[in-house]
Amino acid sequence: MTGRIKDMIIRAGRNIYPHELEEAVGRIEGIRKGCVVAFAARDERTGTEKLVVMAETRLAAESEKKRLESEIAQASLALLEMPPDDIVLVPPRTVPKTSSGKIRRSAARLLYEAGAFGETNRALWLQLARLAIGGVTHRSRRVLARTVEVAYAGYWWALLVALGVLTWPLVVLLPRREWRHAVVRAAAKGFLRLTGISLTIERAAAMPRGGAIIIVNHASYLDGLVMSAALEGEPTFIAKQELQEQWIAGVFLRRLGTIFVRRIDPKGGVEDTDVILNAARAGAELVAMPEGTFSRMPGLLPFRLGAFLVAVDAKVPVVPVTIKGTRMVLRGDQWFPRRGDLSVTIGEPLLADGADFGAAVRCPRSNTYENARGGRIGDLRDLGRQT
Repeated sequence: MTGRIKDMIIRAGRNIYPHELEEAVGRIEGIRKGCVVAFAARDERTGTEKLVVMAETRLAAESEKKRLESEIAQASLALLEMPPDDIVLVPPRTVPKTSSGKIRRSAARLLYEAGAFGETNRALWLQLARLAIGGVTHRSRRVLARTVEVAYAGYWWALLVALGVLTWPLVVLLPRREWRHAVVRAAAKGFLRLTGISLTIERAAAMPRGGAIIIVNHASYLDGLVMSAALEGEPTFIAKQELQEQWIAGVFLRRLGTIFVRRIDPKGGVEDTDVILNAARAGAELVAMPEGTFSRMPGLLPFRLGAFLVAVDAKVPVVPVTIKGTRMVLRGDQWFPRRGDLSVTIGEPLLADGADFGAAVRCPRSNTYENARGGRIGDLRDLGRQT
């Protein structure tokens, strides 16, 4: 912003704008147009500034150079009423310029004062070479990083499909449910390990015996796989009815004991709630995601009350579980996975403060939970703050 003002030459009390003189000299026959620079250099003898004109020419004969010097002096006299103090004729590509072709007057002055005109051409080409190499290097890094990301995503999905091909028939054919869950758990842990995704599991307390409702935040399609790796035993997942109708996923999930619920049909929803309630009373560990869906944005969506009604009616504790990192690894509305770190935090079992509908409403919204030891615990909305 201030560089142009510094290019102004003050000589004998007059302000001289170099570009005017440069244009006039550039029109002289034998001078390379756009390759003229005028600048002020310190005169060591008088201690003042002197006017210097540096111009490129292809002429080599001394007589031709004398003619050019004379015409440059005449052009300066006509424009400024004073000749330059020094005229320097240099070979082509000597006048320093920026990468966009603008004259670098300060650099020309430094070269003049150092007497290093022969090195300018090399310095200019070195500068251009550095710029070119820097641009290629930056672009190459970007291309390499993108290539690595695409290769990782391809490997990620190929590994998932391969493990699915191996796991699906085992889950379908194994006679005991505990064996099926063991296979799925091993496959989930192996997948995370082979894709370089670390999983940290923190437990505030042991999982209660006699059944529980495990409430999990929902941030990605990866949440089910992560919960399969994190939970021991034979958890019963609650999933939407649409998955049951899929041939591959439906058979797989039914063999794991998944309970399917209808989210739109009120009558069917009541029947599904009875199935869940009976499973809770029978001591099952039910895994529910009360948000029902997920979005790209962080935080929690409003909770559906079905799982909390079951917890109140069956008199079983609610176990809050927080998943972190899955939204970053596999974001909603896209299928491009990225490497990341995941964590699962399993909270203390919580009991509702009553046995009516109001207790179910208060479950996810208030601090009125009590754990099995009678101590008060925090708001389940802390899940939102942690995710």
